Amino acid sequence: MAVNKVFESFDAAVADVADGSMVHVGGFGTAAEYASYLIAALARKGVTGLTITGNHSGFSEAQLKMMKDANLGIIKYPDDYVSPGLLVERGQVAKGILAFPVLNRGLEVPFETLLNEGKVELELIGQGSLAERMRAARAGIAAFYTPVGVGTVVAEGKEVRDFNGRPHLLEHALKADVSIIRAHKADRWGNLVYKGTARTFNATMAGAATVTIAEVDEVVELGALDPETVITPAPYVQRVVVRPKVKPDSWLDPC
Repeated sequence: MAVNKVFESFDAAVADVADGSMVHVGGFGTAAEYASYLIAALARKGVTGLTITGNHSGFSEAQLKMMKDANLGIIKYPDDYVSPGLLVERGQVAKGILAFPVLNRGLEVPFETLLNEGKVELELIGQGSLAERMRAARAGIAAFYTPVGVGTVVAEGKEVRDFNGRPHLLEHALKADVSIIRAHKADRWGNLVYKGTARTFNATMAGAATVTIAEVDEVVELGALDPETVITPAPYVQRVVVRPKVKPDSWLDPC
């Protein structure tokens, strides 16, 4: 049977994501980098008790609208842009393993509100260590030592060991139940290429979970992707879904 990892809908692609799952949410924080339709599919499914990992905890829908209006064209925010904040503000997230759970410029994101109310847990970790924990999971490496975070809140409860006279923390691999990532193009086998800054955590998270689901702009024929441009090889991807040409009226509409 020919290998075809393309799913017909976003809802079908996340149908088996269970309550309490750990979800790697790709992207760095801007519109072109989030798997917005997969985030929305998880919102529609209504799964709860999620642990989300990633660079940023995301914005509410109202905040995204405000940011879009305030930028006056300086930054182009497409209409089909939603962030992990959609899951947070709907009460579907129990914990975040994040590099930037809050902002420092006066805008209180949904995760900060719930954190202050004691409704979510936080594991704070630097970007580099977070990325390396995911890469270790993909490579089958159980843990590694790093000098990053020694003497800070990040080190609490972690083993410290000296190497060449310098203390290092023991960080464990971070394997999720599912990675939801954004890429530019794919073939039906699941080979992926990215566009611009979308490579960031999207490419890092691919393969760092039991199931990796890629939201893409286009699926091309086998052989159409230049092998030199393929960043994520097919073995790291289990499912592919193509973004629609027209955004639904509501993120809660089936797609």
